[in-house]
Amino acid sequence: MSQMQTSPFYGGPRECPVEDGRIQIQQIAPKISDVGGIPVARAIPQKPRRLIGPWCFLDHIGPVTDGPLMNVGEHPHIGLQTFTWMLEGEIMHRDSLGSAQVIRPKQVNLMTAGHGIAHTEESVEGHRTMHAVQLWIALPLEHKDTVPRFDHYPQLPTWQEAGAEFTLLIGSWKDKQAPTLHFSPIVALDIFAAEATQLTLRLDPRFEYGLMPLEGRFDIDDEAFDNNNLAYLGMLRESVTLDLHPGARLLLIGGAPLADTVSIWWNFVGHSKEDIASAQADWEAKSPRFATVQGYNGKRLMPPPIPW
Repeated sequence: MSQMQTSPFYGGPRECPVEDGRIQIQQIAPKISDVGGIPVARAIPQKPRRLIGPWCFLDHIGPVTDGPLMNVGEHPHIGLQTFTWMLEGEIMHRDSLGSAQVIRPKQVNLMTAGHGIAHTEESVEGHRTMHAVQLWIALPLEHKDTVPRFDHYPQLPTWQEAGAEFTLLIGSWKDKQAPTLHFSPIVALDIFAAEATQLTLRLDPRFEYGLMPLEGRFDIDDEAFDNNNLAYLGMLRESVTLDLHPGARLLLIGGAPLADTVSIWWNFVGHSKEDIASAQADWEAKSPRFATVQGYNGKRLMPPPIPW
């Protein structure tokens, strides 16, 4: 997954302001970045909003047709889970545990870095289309050094409701439960509407939520969201009503805020600067903490100097 450089963060209050008795929505424009040669829209982290629950990173890739091939070189992670939701194309994941797994449309790849792992990502030969969402989930303090693992989820709960198609990617929603491994209260939903429809989503007021358009447009209270502009809903909401335009696809992410401070530097997530500095030193020294990724022939990525 791609590289980040920032400092300890949370980003603004978790509750959106209330005006005339109505909770407002924070609209966050993405930054255009690069993942292995492919342009992506990065919604978080940014200065206005660093986390949404335990979600601390959100890249929307594509849709790209006949575009450049992805090739993300060998790099490390600690203290997080990498989460890929695939919509078009195929990506080969390899990691230092020996995993080698192709992810295909409507599947999730989940890598739990814990104490330390390295991985690579490459487009599968013959697939020049690419549409995916890649996210990071910050592990809570008590699980930050958990044993690394990799999980692949080819089947997830799907259903139709109010003219829309739902896929539960992680967590629970009403009577549905996704099989996806998680370490703190969390949820993610993919919602697609072929025709125009209105949805009212029941929310947990203990969670904070964000909604990102992946295709097309949706409106909330006559405010339009498209072109990867993320709607941050904050906490304390019990519901939100969406007007989905024909062909709209959106991603809902949410979760309970973590109790402890989270820091990001490069590809590391930690609960202290010491966590991150130690991981970077181990990567640079080729410590056994980060074993070699077998089967990958590209370059090993190196971090910039730590700024503290």
